[in-house]
Amino acid sequence: MVFVGWQWEGGDSGEGNFNEKESQWIVVLEELLRSCLFPELSTRGRALHTDLDPGSKKIKYILSGDGAGTIFQINDVTGDIHAIKRLDREEKAEYTLTAQAVDWETNKPLEPPSEFIIKVQDINDNAPEFLNGPYHATVPEMSILGTSVTNVTATDADDPVYGNSAKLVYSILEGQPYFSIEPETAIIKTALPNMDREAKEEYLVVIQAKDMGGHSGGLSGTTTLTVTLTDVNDNPPKFAQSLYHFSVPEDVVLGTAIGRVKANDQDIGENAQSSYDIIDGDGTALFEITSDAQAQDGIIRLRKPLDFETKKSYTLKVEAANVHIDPRFSSRGPFKDTATVKIVVEDADEPPVFSSPTYLLEVHENAALNSVIGQVTARDPDITSSPIRFSIDRHTDLERQFNINADDGKITLATPLDRELSVWHNITIIATEIRNHSQISRVPVAIKVLDVNDNAPEFASEYEAFLCENGKPGQVIQTVSAMDKDDPKNGHYFLYSLLPEMVNNPNFTIKKNEDNSLSILAKHNGFNRQKQEVYLLPIIISDSGNPPLSSTSTLTIRVCGCSNDGVVQSCNVEAYVLPIGLSMGALIAILACIILLLVIVVLFVTLRRHKNEPLIIKDDEDVRENIIRYDDEGGGEEDTEAFDIATLQNPDGINGFLPRKDIKPDLQFMPRQGLAPVPNGVDVDEFINVRLHEADNDPTAPPYDSIQIYGYEGRGSVAGSLSSLESTTSDSDQNFDYLSDWGPRFKRLGELYSVGESDKET
Repeated sequence: MVFVGWQWEGGDSGEGNFNEKESQWIVVLEELLRSCLFPELSTRGRALHTDLDPGSKKIKYILSGDGAGTIFQINDVTGDIHAIKRLDREEKAEYTLTAQAVDWETNKPLEPPSEFIIKVQDINDNAPEFLNGPYHATVPEMSILGTSVTNVTATDADDPVYGNSAKLVYSILEGQPYFSIEPETAIIKTALPNMDREAKEEYLVVIQAKDMGGHSGGLSGTTTLTVTLTDVNDNPPKFAQSLYHFSVPEDVVLGTAIGRVKANDQDIGENAQSSYDIIDGDGTALFEITSDAQAQDGIIRLRKPLDFETKKSYTLKVEAANVHIDPRFSSRGPFKDTATVKIVVEDADEPPVFSSPTYLLEVHENAALNSVIGQVTARDPDITSSPIRFSIDRHTDLERQFNINADDGKITLATPLDRELSVWHNITIIATEIRNHSQISRVPVAIKVLDVNDNAPEFASEYEAFLCENGKPGQVIQTVSAMDKDDPKNGHYFLYSLLPEMVNNPNFTIKKNEDNSLSILAKHNGFNRQKQEVYLLPIIISDSGNPPLSSTSTLTIRVCGCSNDGVVQSCNVEAYVLPIGLSMGALIAILACIILLLVIVVLFVTLRRHKNEPLIIKDDEDVRENIIRYDDEGGGEEDTEAFDIATLQNPDGINGFLPRKDIKPDLQFMPRQGLAPVPNGVDVDEFINVRLHEADNDPTAPPYDSIQIYGYEGRGSVAGSLSSLESTTSDSDQNFDYLSDWGPRFKRLGELYSVGESDKET
């Protein structure tokens, strides 16, 4: 097969032969064919021909492969190949096709198929695109020339290998002379140095990318870049005014804001933060200034109280300085500014002022009533100088122990004092202006009650001494100490002595110790409990006050029996009645045995009494007083199916008599002969009468004979009262025939009572 007029890869235009060895040809079609709707490829005789018979009409050409029939079409007679659709290299760059010559009639191949590739040659039909645009970038203000800002990238869908269709060149259309761009790398840089954010903060740059290396005829695309200048601290703070005026009342509360000053800074954020200080002036000790981080201003506050009468105005020099300073711009000058603040103090009606913030007064507890114990003074600090009236806050003197002179502030005693009850008294004195009662002041007054010797000493506690019968002469029986409610300056010192009539006491003597205590000693041995069990020793205790006070306290001394090592064992005289040689442990064991025997006897008597209790149940324990109500009703004597008669019999009767288990009778009766079970057909009346007779003659079986008194009788019964207590006739005079009129249920009851009466008469 011969391929005519096509340009294949590596060859020129001309003819070519297809043989079995060379079965693949590569055809290059220019993309210019897309400009025609159906461009024919057979211009210049471009067709496929077989070598068998070029003029034969029995040959037919067929085409198969990529795009055969949809994009490419072959003339089956001439072998001409046509493109029937537009070609786009960006969609598909090459097509692989197979051509073959077959017999027209039989479609049998005349030669082997030949494969060839059609490559679509690129043309510049795609403009560059910025896929990520528009762009945003930042650069610090005051940057040097050539500072890199950012870089942008454009893409071109054309073939970057063939020709310059995808070779891009970048340029700036808008944004000069502030910024420049590298033509090939698209790196954007600053074109001017020291651009100031405060002058202009944002710039819009238009960037173009053009293919074909930037030559004419190339396609281009554009995007925008917004460049924002970020702030640096290149501006110092500046006060809006050089002089500020403020006025403040003299009675303003400490910490109150008097005024605000502000230094403006063209920078933003932390670069605009400033700190404020008072660097000079005559009020540096009275005022302070703090920074407000939100408003970026300085707040002047009062540190100490003002006094219009002392000083009426103050002058301060205030400085504002940047907190964050950039050393790169330190040459621009000091980043701070100063201003003058004048503060005028206004007069105000002030409350009285005491001569002292607190008062401490002292008074003896024996001070006379209405005596002066101290004085407080106060004045009106205003120029008008109003008179002052004094008073006591009675909430602090509920017992009204003190008074005060309203004019001169002298405090007097109203009730007697007792240091032993309360050493300190804390009261509050109120000073009020007479011309303006709303102006008041308060001052605490602490009154200390001084001690006088008005309490006699006494024993520190209730002492009781024990003396061993086998004690030795000179042995210390007891050591006692004294106490005094008074509080002398030099401490307590007590003197001890015996009563004058007991100075020559034959049994005991006393000895003063260095620790202000007293020891009682025995003069001899051989004390005997049987002769005298208790000794009373009066002791006189005197203090060292002026004048000295004394009291007499009595010490009780008991004579006791002790062991050989001096341990007290018994102090009672009755201990002598014990057998000689009987120890305390043996005595306790004997007492424990006696107590145990007594408990056993009591338990035995209690159980015996419990067994001898009468068989008659108390009224409050009689179960017959319980009323049980049933919601169902029986069938009467005609109902023989409601119960089993065998259940009324004693199930253990055949085994003999079973005594009651709860109470054992005192009298023993012979057991009754057990009754044989009664068949179901037995007469109920006879059975009940037998059982009733046995129960009446057996005192060990309930029910017990007792009298029950019922204080209430129900109403509403058609039968009337059944009580025999109100009946005037005897039992023998009663007639029960009227029960038959109440119905069949009561007829049987009447017959039973009639039979009972007749039995009694017989």
